[in-house]
Amino acid sequence: MTFSLVGHCERTGMFGVSITTSSICVGSRCPWVRAGVGAVATQNVTDPALGNAVLDLIEQGEGAAVAIERVIDGRLHAEHRQLTAVDRHGGTAHFTGARILGKNAVAVGTRCVAAGNLLATQKLPAAMTAAFASANAEHIGERLLRALEAGVNAGGEEGTVHSAALLVADRQPWPVVNLRVDWHDTNPIAALRVLWEAYRPQIDDYVARAANPDAAPSYGVPGDP
Repeated sequence: MTFSLVGHCERTGMFGVSITTSSICVGSRCPWVRAGVGAVATQNVTDPALGNAVLDLIEQGEGAAVAIERVIDGRLHAEHRQLTAVDRHGGTAHFTGARILGKNAVAVGTRCVAAGNLLATQKLPAAMTAAFASANAEHIGERLLRALEAGVNAGGEEGTVHSAALLVADRQPWPVVNLRVDWHDTNPIAALRVLWEAYRPQIDDYVARAANPDAAPSYGVPGDP
């Protein structure tokens, strides 16, 4: 049903998640990031509440492993959940319940962890972490997207994916990248690539407009001087 990667860039301090699934609007419920804290993906039969629950504990000083353990311990329906996290120190953690759908696997890399369920092959998460590592000089958004593309090239899901998302936190209290393809009949990851290529050159401009509109670049649209 879903495969994803959560990652931390040691060079910039940014956190991010890339994710795709066969159902609609994966970006609305599965990826979670918080500046200076961490990133979480909550998937399979998704409980969106797990994202902020894990990030809250990391922000309070727990590592990713303890945060996931505390959130999952004794939680109702935990056997249906698949959960991954990375913290500000690059620590990673994951949980896969006993009732996860289809072929499932997890791979841990340097400052990243990939996981999936209903996969065509259990080698897929390792291909994702390798792609993330091999592009470590790139913007984390590019690294995350390459990881998603590597997952497709490694076999993808058993069925067709229909939505995808890319979420990145930097230093601001909002994601500096929040790109979503909520539905695509055949290739949401290719559509997400188009969005990323268009948005990437404008990331700093949108941050500047939030910080100081008078000094920020114009939008370059009709009526904007």
